[in-house]
Amino acid sequence: MGAAGAEGGAGSARAIRLPGPGGVLRAYVPRTEPVPRPAGGEPLVSRTVFAAAHVVADPFADRSPDGPAAVDWEATLAFRRHLWAHGLGVAEAMDTAQRGAGLDWTAAAELIRRSAAEARAVGAGPRGQAGGALLVCGAGTDQLNRPGASLAEVRAAYEEQLELVEEAGAQAVLMASRALAAAARGPEDYLEVYDGLLRQASAPVILHWLGPMFDPALTGYWGSTDLDEATGTLLQLIAARPEKVDGVKVSLLDAEREIGLRRRLPAGVRCYTGDDFHYPELIEGDRDGFSHALLGVFDPLGPLAAEAVRTLDAGDPPGFRALLEPTLDLARHLFQEPTRHYKTGVVLLAWLAGHQDHFTMVGGAQSARSLPHLARAYELADRLGLFPDPELAADRMARLLAVHGVEAR
Repeated sequence: MGAAGAEGGAGSARAIRLPGPGGVLRAYVPRTEPVPRPAGGEPLVSRTVFAAAHVVADPFADRSPDGPAAVDWEATLAFRRHLWAHGLGVAEAMDTAQRGAGLDWTAAAELIRRSAAEARAVGAGPRGQAGGALLVCGAGTDQLNRPGASLAEVRAAYEEQLELVEEAGAQAVLMASRALAAAARGPEDYLEVYDGLLRQASAPVILHWLGPMFDPALTGYWGSTDLDEATGTLLQLIAARPEKVDGVKVSLLDAEREIGLRRRLPAGVRCYTGDDFHYPELIEGDRDGFSHALLGVFDPLGPLAAEAVRTLDAGDPPGFRALLEPTLDLARHLFQEPTRHYKTGVVLLAWLAGHQDHFTMVGGAQSARSLPHLARAYELADRLGLFPDPELAADRMARLLAVHGVEAR
């Protein structure tokens, strides 16, 4: 344990006992001093980078897990200000915010309105970089909370949400739709629905390809389980109206497939990586191009991720990789199967970092990961120096363990 303590900058810190597989407790010596991170700085210029932000639940709301979402609006918006302060954009009402997995459309609509208003107050406008208030918002079909919706109903649901996002003054991300995946008979149905939405959109949108590892209900998206055929359909859609597509957010956890797709995109259409396993290499890119980013893992990594991209802005790719590559162990841990439950670890780290006062999630999703999983997330984050107050993080982790019957200290 001496080596672990030295690596963590622990000094004379008290060890904390963390549970591992099989119920075995092992000692870990937390760091005692935070890793200094720049408080903010110039806007990011070489890459457009969004952190898909989580929502903070209201722990005092008397709601059942399957009832309407109860959101702590003050804490939720404070976290967005934290991300903007570091120069990151916010991707709002996406799957990191438990969209369709605890956060219903009514709450998501309110979240979009409030975040867009906050972006205007913080900076130069929802899509403006100058004030650090870059914002995009998810438009989907989750108000169709029943099976068997028709294609016409799916399109109408999309149109309702797209209109709300644009009326709020934000840029839309057309989210992958469970209802469309269920209703579509083949690629032609996807092309019909999406082409209608692109024609309606008043500004370029970001398309969203979320793989089944994030949501099994999206299996066969774009009309085929053959990813080459699905890619062809997506590219056909974009080629028909490239002026209406800002970019494509790709979350397939397949770096080579993402690289192949981005090389085939029309000029001016961006690839936004949603690959939480390979983001350093994809963002850095190669001689043929690079990916921008729209990542759930940048919720807990916000300040470090911004520092890394500024290092890239300064023309130092090795420095960029040196900052981001050590975060991959944490990212792969948070997003391990079942990947859709990564939000639990994200919210745990927000609580440990002091961004919220409790470890409660809408829909009771704080129970979606095991105690050993959460303990490992804490350890990996502490080793990276993600906690502004390591002592607070260790104390909160010890209290969480105690609630589960573990005498951590």
